[in-house]
Amino acid sequence: MTKIIVRNNGPLLVQSEDATLADANGDEIAIERRPFALCRCGASENKPFCDGSHNRIGFDGSS
Repeated sequence: MTKIIVRNNGPLLVQSEDATLADANGDEIAIERRPFALCRCGASENKPFCDGSHNRIGFDGSS
C-alpha cells in the first residue's frame, strides 16, 4: 500500500516499498531511500525530490 502525506508547508511524503516514480517521458527516476519526499514549493535543487528549500523560502502550502 502506498500512503502519501501532505506535510503542512512542506513536501509530499511518500510511504511505500513498491512505488515507482517516472518523469514526463515515462522514464523511471531512481529512488535512493524510502520513504521519500517530493517537492511542492518548486525551489528544490534536487527536483522532484525535496531538499528542505521550503524552509528557506518560507513556503506556505495552505493556498
